[in-house]
Amino acid sequence: MRNLPVLFDGYSLTVTEPPEPKTFEDDNGKAVLATDRDGNQMFVVSLFVKQRRTEEGGRRPKGEEIRVTLEIDPGEEFGDGDQVELVNPRVSPYQMTNANGVVTNSGISFRASTVKRAGTSFE
Repeated sequence: MRNLPVLFDGYSLTVTEPPEPKTFEDDNGKAVLATDRDGNQMFVVSLFVKQRRTEEGGRRPKGEEIRVTLEIDPGEEFGDGDQVELVNPRVSPYQMTNANGVVTNSGISFRASTVKRAGTSFE
């Protein structure tokens, strides 16, 4: 299953690396801008995700840093420490295999339409 909706209610999302164009290295080691199937440029942002509330007397669990691919340019400047929300966040499992069919890497990837400042509306 791909593009499973994710709810971040009850979690704070803090920018650790501001949004920037997503790139990958081609066979020659040159950085190339990543685009979707329609040729639209993609972006990536790093966020620290941590639970907001805890049960009485309990401690908040440790947070986790995630990288999120954005489909729409967030447009405005975001800096380290800014509190944000993801618009239409989703998660997909992935796995990579080598030429012999052996799984070399697997995990989940995060994707969203874009990112916005916490508490603001997306237009």
